[in-house]
Amino acid sequence: MKDVAIFHRDLRIEDNAALYNASINQEYFSLFVFDKEYWSQTDRSVNQLKFALDSLTELEAKLKEFNVHLYVFEGNLGDLGNYLNKCYSNLNIHMNHTTETEYFSQNLRKLSKENPLNLIKYKDFGIQLSKQNRDIWARDWKIHMKSKTFDIPLVNKNLSTLDLPTFSKFKTNLKQSSPHTQKGGTSSGKDLLNTFLEKRCKGYSKKMSSPSEAAHACSRLSPHIAFGTLSMRNIYQELEKNINNSKYRWDLYSFKKRLHWHCHFIQKLDTQPSLQHQSMHPDCDSLRIETDKELIEKWITGNTGFPFVDACMLYLKKYGWINFRMRAMLMSFASYNLWQPWQQTSPLLASTFTDYEPGIHICQVQMQSGVTGINLPRIYSVVKQSLDQDPDANWIKEQIPNLQNLDKEKIHNAELGELYKEKIVDIKSSAKKARQLIWQIRSNANFKAKAKAVYQLHGSRKRLSS
Repeated sequence: MKDVAIFHRDLRIEDNAALYNASINQEYFSLFVFDKEYWSQTDRSVNQLKFALDSLTELEAKLKEFNVHLYVFEGNLGDLGNYLNKCYSNLNIHMNHTTETEYFSQNLRKLSKENPLNLIKYKDFGIQLSKQNRDIWARDWKIHMKSKTFDIPLVNKNLSTLDLPTFSKFKTNLKQSSPHTQKGGTSSGKDLLNTFLEKRCKGYSKKMSSPSEAAHACSRLSPHIAFGTLSMRNIYQELEKNINNSKYRWDLYSFKKRLHWHCHFIQKLDTQPSLQHQSMHPDCDSLRIETDKELIEKWITGNTGFPFVDACMLYLKKYGWINFRMRAMLMSFASYNLWQPWQQTSPLLASTFTDYEPGIHICQVQMQSGVTGINLPRIYSVVKQSLDQDPDANWIKEQIPNLQNLDKEKIHNAELGELYKEKIVDIKSSAKKARQLIWQIRSNANFKAKAKAVYQLHGSRKRLSS
């Protein structure tokens, strides 16, 4: 019996459950499934694919040390099942569990149900895959993070080859990606982790809010976690080794809490996949019915007429990353000030992130749109954020050079007249109207009853202890 390890978003050698278990009989091969339709979904982008391809290049070189070829199968997971079933018998398929969007999940079901193949899935992040219970979730998360990591794979003794291209011979017509996005691969991830734990974390808990300072002070590990070039458990355990002796202990403790929140949000989508399209609180889907494509287009291209909003979007599209507070503000602006359905704006914003993680993104989008029912609505003030995070407007001017010689107060307040783009919405009246509509629906007794059910399914029960 032969074994195959399927790579999707777990592009690493170390602490890889699927790869290690596939290697136990020392007669195995590995596959990356390249699905053009997956990568053409609205929430996917060439920058994300470039990060994956970087990581696969390094992964292939490392797998050769274990006498393992990395093959590429072109098609979806359902097609893969048909291929393997036709060409191989008694095959074990090893794959790490991934919380994904509907397209991927549908094809995964075809792989597992429509072919007589032995698909074995393994836990990766610290989420509950069965018997979800939020009352013990924090305990289970900590147990997983402290548990022993998987060893590197055993050397392969199977010298047979497949009738598929290896990754190094695989060619894709990759569109031009941004030269400014992060580079993939485990080695890059390890370098970031080491420099963050040693010194870059200084001031992290405060600097993470600033779009200019966060670029250096944040760990920048998010795409590596999303694509699995490092395991969450390895990151957690390296953090534990360093946290008590660090001069920046409180900054690292703040980072530790965010590792916990990472899995907390992914669990929501894993528990309820319909959240990709439906609001967590069902009544909220009636809030925003109409879509204005022109407004959305100006928002996603950085042409809103509000310099700070536009600067954030332009920076994000250039670098594939921006800090969390600015992501939240961008979504808040689209959902409250523009009053656009989050289902329409969510995938567009997702495509700008190199570190796109569906579970985190979709649940955060819903939080910033006021549709969870269990989080208090928060309408970010664009003017306040601009003043607080970039008081001299220097960062804004870096992103929008033609504002270089303009008064900073006018930039913050978007009072530039013909010197800048026309504002697409009145910021004060739109926020006031949004606040009224949101609290109007929340004041209903039936709304509150449904919100309790949402909390039982998704709510956090206790804070992570140190």
